[in-house]
Amino acid sequence: MVMERDGESGTGTLGKAVAVLETVALADRPMRFTEVLAVSGQPRGTLHRQLSHLVQEGLLELRPDHAYVPGLRLLKLASASWARNEFRAVAAPFLEALHGQTGETVHLGVLRGHEIIYLDKVESRQAVRMNSQIGNASPAYCTGVGKAALSTLDAPALDAILCGLELRRFTPQTITDRAALMAELAQIRASGIAFDREEHEPGIRCVAAPLADPGRALVAGVSVTGPAYRVGQAQLDDWAPRVRHAARAIMDELSARLGPQR
Repeated sequence: MVMERDGESGTGTLGKAVAVLETVALADRPMRFTEVLAVSGQPRGTLHRQLSHLVQEGLLELRPDHAYVPGLRLLKLASASWARNEFRAVAAPFLEALHGQTGETVHLGVLRGHEIIYLDKVESRQAVRMNSQIGNASPAYCTGVGKAALSTLDAPALDAILCGLELRRFTPQTITDRAALMAELAQIRASGIAFDREEHEPGIRCVAAPLADPGRALVAGVSVTGPAYRVGQAQLDDWAPRVRHAARAIMDELSARLGPQR
């Protein structure tokens, strides 16, 4: 009979790795190695190997400040499930209504780390449409939905996301200065409306509103997006109250369905 060392092979290894993954994924903030070690009950060397493997596989991400957060691969896998969850079901009729009012593409996205994961999309009725897919991720700092979601965070949470993040320039309009981004987020926080003026993709504009329920750790956004040649700033301004109303209606309905304790 072959004896297996506990934690080194078989389902024990997988189970412990899954437990580590779950610990980080369900934490309410990024976790450093010592914090994971304190709750894992595993030897330091074993835990270090597991975390390294999880990072290599894209299931976790090691940030510049040496804290662990859910990785993009994990988020993309989870988005397939989120696409069918109660949040999407609650939002669906309001997204359809917003689409009916505007005729353009409507997105629902949730903030995960420094990216927005698109959970749902109602396609434009126009011949020229947005090339986006449910489950895809986009940078939060230069998209309407992303900036709307970021605007709901408090200073420590926002700093944790932006710490060490390169504000890469995608277009001439991309905000690449952190101070300028913070100033815009303050404006969004005050108005409840965010704009993407061709900041992520040339020729694409959008107006968005935040969806946030701190008690449930839900940080998301809803937007209307269209090509710049038919969607000018005046049109975005006209849609803004409707987008804001849709966001408020979604959160009201979600709160009514889930109740105060969930």
